[in-house]
Amino acid sequence: MSRPARPALALPPWLAHTLRAQRGPVPWSAVVRGALAAGPLLLVAVLAGRASLGVVAAVAAMLAGINDRPGSRRVSVHRLGVPALAGAAGLFAGTLAGDRLGPVQLTLLLTGLGLFAGGISAVGPVASAAGTQLLVASAIGAGMPLPESGWLRALAYLGGAAWLLGLRLALPTPGSLVGDFRFDGERDAVADVYDAVADLLDAVGTRHATARRVALTAALDHAQDALTGPRLRRYASSSTERRLHAQYAAALPLAEAATALAWAGEAVPARASEGPRRLAAGVRGNTHTGPLPAPSRSAPALRALDDALLHAAEAFDRGRGNRDLHTRRRTAADLARSVFGAGGREYGLRVALCFGASAAIAQALHHAQWYGQHEHWYWLPATAVFLVKPDLGPLASRVLCRAAGTVLGALLFAGFAAVLPRPEGLIALVALSGALIPVATRHFAAQTAVVTVLVLALVMVGGEPQASVSRIGETLLACAIVLVVGHLPMPGQRGGGVRSRLVTADRAAHAYLAHVLRESEATSARREADASRMPYEPNPPRTDSRAVRWTLRREAYRALAEARTANALAAAELPALARHTEGADEVVATLEQLVDATTACAVHLDDSGRLTPWHADRLTELLEELAEKRDRAGLHGPRGPASTDVTLAG
Repeated sequence: MSRPARPALALPPWLAHTLRAQRGPVPWSAVVRGALAAGPLLLVAVLAGRASLGVVAAVAAMLAGINDRPGSRRVSVHRLGVPALAGAAGLFAGTLAGDRLGPVQLTLLLTGLGLFAGGISAVGPVASAAGTQLLVASAIGAGMPLPESGWLRALAYLGGAAWLLGLRLALPTPGSLVGDFRFDGERDAVADVYDAVADLLDAVGTRHATARRVALTAALDHAQDALTGPRLRRYASSSTERRLHAQYAAALPLAEAATALAWAGEAVPARASEGPRRLAAGVRGNTHTGPLPAPSRSAPALRALDDALLHAAEAFDRGRGNRDLHTRRRTAADLARSVFGAGGREYGLRVALCFGASAAIAQALHHAQWYGQHEHWYWLPATAVFLVKPDLGPLASRVLCRAAGTVLGALLFAGFAAVLPRPEGLIALVALSGALIPVATRHFAAQTAVVTVLVLALVMVGGEPQASVSRIGETLLACAIVLVVGHLPMPGQRGGGVRSRLVTADRAAHAYLAHVLRESEATSARREADASRMPYEPNPPRTDSRAVRWTLRREAYRALAEARTANALAAAELPALARHTEGADEVVATLEQLVDATTACAVHLDDSGRLTPWHADRLTELLEELAEKRDRAGLHGPRGPASTDVTLAG
């Protein structure tokens, strides 16, 4: 008789997150850029007799390398350039403050910078990276003894980041030399959207449908970002880019139909996913799609899918069409709401306390000669910056990974420093570490270990003695500071970051629902007017109305994805912090069901011109369920039009 299997040991969320690492292929192009960034810059500076400037440029290239993620070249200008400008400003300000202010005034200034950088970090990933570099560079400028003036340091910093950005723009991606290689990132992103549509169609009616719909949202977000980077002209200026814009726009009705099919959960013909996969191959190979599978038009969503396939095939063959990316620019009011809202205030206060406290303690220890002959008190506040950033992971996970990574990196460097020749061996170690950063970013502990080796090598090349032991002590002290501050009670309600994301998602979902209901009413009015003159034939919604609908749908799904990510990070905190956002996951799930149902209603409305009583009842049930779960989770405050009246058109 066999024994019953023992249940698997379930790790607590904060520990499970610590042990989790991202997976995927090695980004060889980023590895090459990392090897050609910090190491060669440092070598040129050493040969020119300006090792200190080379250290500054290498630090900037290292931080830019951490932000060097997959995507289009246009987006990389924004993703790497904005944080680099913030870092240069922080280095200049920190240098002036370190030369002219006493310890108390300097601590107050750094605390104020922490409040500002923490607030703007709530705006988004690029703003968060800019806030991080602003604080790290200001601490380095104030604490690292270098002979150069502030403006020269800032120029060297900009030069190091510009060098990596130049490599990102100039070097082609291996294996992506199809057509114009400048747009290989955009091409991959758009093709991934079609593959995600196909994956969702394959999962219709299975338990994997929800996960595949989330993956489709992520692919659409990535493609939208890849195509909407900074530009000198308002519209796409090359035929290749215009073609990619048209192909992305053609994927939106496909995604809408696939979402409606997944929401209905009815069986889908096996060949339904063949069309999107052929479209994905056409995008990647920059070729025509060839013959598409025969249509299957037994249901409204299937008819919408077939119509979208025909539209996409036409856009592929002609290379032009609707090139609207369906994005809504964030206004100054939106940005101010993010910075000064509950999430921005909580974020700013916590960063300010951690950065200011660590700077004060570091200077006190420095002036008390705890460091001996080492002039590097900046390590403590710079470490605290990376630890206190909520968007980098849960607090307990960050602290454990940072401590483990620093100990490992310091021990590795101590071994390397004992055998490597100086400075050529250390420069080679910097180049090797730069090449490993793109791979190490998959886990915070691995990234910390690589960065620790790189920074210790830079410091030694700059003229300071080996400091592995003191780096370990300072990192553990920074971990203790952040753990204490992270659990201190804050003014207002805890979990402000998650709550603000939920409010934004709630508003976006209700705006999308309200637009679809207005479309239903408008269609009903047109039908009644036409019925008095001729037999009624359903008319598709006007093009401008559909474009607005797709913009609102994209905004709703993007806001939901951000809320889901923020809630997942909050749920992986220690219980003392995680309890403040309990129930938020249920609210996010209900909002996603509401947006999916709204999408299904929109597809049905395009097909028949009216909503059925079943659609209206389902929307009403979801709205009531949403209100109940919000109240149960205690998520009060500003919300969208929760009292949206679901009425039938006609």
